[in-house]
Amino acid sequence: MATASTNLSSYNLQSVPDGTSFKIHLVVSQWNETITSDLKEGAINTLLKNNVQQANIKVSYVPGSFELIYGAKKAQSFDPDAVITIGSIIQGQTKHFDFVCQAVSQGIKDLNVQSEVPVIFCVLTDHNLKQAQDRSGGKYGNKGVEAAVAALKMIQFRHTH
Repeated sequence: MATASTNLSSYNLQSVPDGTSFKIHLVVSQWNETITSDLKEGAINTLLKNNVQQANIKVSYVPGSFELIYGAKKAQSFDPDAVITIGSIIQGQTKHFDFVCQAVSQGIKDLNVQSEVPVIFCVLTDHNLKQAQDRSGGKYGNKGVEAAVAALKMIQFRHTH
């Protein structure tokens, strides 16, 4: 996973499974749309680079990060091999940030426990807009790339275990 000094977009192409037959559903928050749009593009470009067919990539939108949980649950009904949840929660001046981060993390964890379909967590939880920009195509790369690679690897893991 990412650290402050790691470029999220760096990965060994040979270590990633071929995605030719994989179906991936992205659920994207519309809140902080400039950030989530960049994360979505990073994920889609990485999936395509790893041979996932454009027709096998579905994108659905939800209003905010809290709604990613329900969106991912519903996305599973389309029978994907994996779901990638994409959101951006930026800390404000109230405890709302803490509650939303905790709920989204726990909700996506619960989906992974309850379902056979891997749900990938691509939700930035940053202190400010600059940190979010740095992780959505800025100096630390794009967390969407990392999420797509994780999805491909988890699909392979699911099929081999």
